[in-house]
Amino acid sequence: MKTRKDTGAGKAGAGQEDLIAKVTKYRELTRAALQKAGLIAPEGTKENSMAKNLLEMAESYFADAQYFERKGMALTALAAYSYAHAWIDAGVRLGLLDGKGDDKLFILP
Repeated sequence: MKTRKDTGAGKAGAGQEDLIAKVTKYRELTRAALQKAGLIAPEGTKENSMAKNLLEMAESYFADAQYFERKGMALTALAAYSYAHAWIDAGVRLGLLDGKGDDKLFILP
């Protein structure tokens, strides 16, 4: 029979600290990506519209992540920050958003 100590329950504090550190890291990475990424295509083009849609999705997920973080839902916040960053990263990779050559924030084409 396993005891409570055998299940690793005593390590929950360290795991939660790791999760909070990841949430903080991804919040700041995604905030930097949102600030850095820019539109490439001229206003009125299909590509410009697509890029704006990508940024809108990223901003929405970022706002959701902040809400979840405030509510103490760290794992959900981390997932939402990751999704937000993925929308931006996809835009850069597809050549719809300008990552300004930053290979630390984006997977460049």
